[in-house]
Amino acid sequence: MLMTTTSTVQGREVETYISVVSSEVILGANVVRDFLAGITDFIGGRSGAYETKLSEGREVALRELEEKAKRFGANAVIGIDLDFETLREGMMMVIATGTAVKIK
Repeated sequence: MLMTTTSTVQGREVETYISVVSSEVILGANVVRDFLAGITDFIGGRSGAYETKLSEGREVALRELEEKAKRFGANAVIGIDLDFETLREGMMMVIATGTAVKIK
């Protein structure tokens, strides 16, 4: 399945706009990861633990988005938008939305 953040696909025509599809993934971070990230934040640098968790959330959200689009009979999802939110201490949410379409 073709998945893109753009609203068009170069060289391909959208035959049918089917539906908006969305996926929400909530992830918990553990105490050790929070502690290590806090140290990284204090001394500077990147937090590999949180980067890994965000990457995991993004992958799961996109996979679920693709599955929902397939159930609608789509062969592509265009205009994908990813949002990352902190719900509360130790909880992150990844939201993926897009338009399920059939392209020629």
